[in-house]
Amino acid sequence: MRKIQIISIVAVILAIGIYVMFGKSGNMMFTENAENSTEVQTCDNAIEQAKVLDSAIGGEIAGFTLLDNAHYVGDLSFKGRDGKDVTLADWSGKTVLLNLWATWCVPCRREMPALEALEKAKGGEGFQVVPVSIDLGEPEKPLAFFNEINLKALPFYADGTMKMFNDLKKKSLAFGLPTSLLVNKESCVVGALFGPAEWASEDAFKLIDAAMAM
Repeated sequence: MRKIQIISIVAVILAIGIYVMFGKSGNMMFTENAENSTEVQTCDNAIEQAKVLDSAIGGEIAGFTLLDNAHYVGDLSFKGRDGKDVTLADWSGKTVLLNLWATWCVPCRREMPALEALEKAKGGEGFQVVPVSIDLGEPEKPLAFFNEINLKALPFYADGTMKMFNDLKKKSLAFGLPTSLLVNKESCVVGALFGPAEWASEDAFKLIDAAMAM
């Protein structure tokens, strides 16, 4: 009888632990802050909020898709032009268009001027295009491409390990290049466009305006 009671207590403790880690929706995750205390990040309300974007999808960005489940991506890490580590959580409070690209990807290269135009038109306190090169190794090659086509408005970021791409792939948020993810102010991905798009179009501006108003 005592053995059965011990097993029951252990089962209850495990059940409580699973509930705390994943919550009712299964869409929670833990991150460690600077003081090593635990924070809970959740995207429970993101999809409901993002439904306002449905009427803003069409035309040049008809391939943009709202997700069935939002994913927290604030912990994704990559490097800035100065070589220092940054995470998407650094843009908390802003709407972000995260664009994954590489110099060997021809559609990515063709798309970059449109992203530059989008950043010039909409970039500011409420919105930022965040392009991240996933060229393997050191950033000299993608940096040279930035200079070659005279990109001035777009910031430069790189992940020479492809870890970021692989992490997103595990969440079914990246399949090929280019990949553009719309990230809300709480660092939750709410929509995606896989492949190139005309981001310098009025259709794209309409989507970004709607996203910033969420």
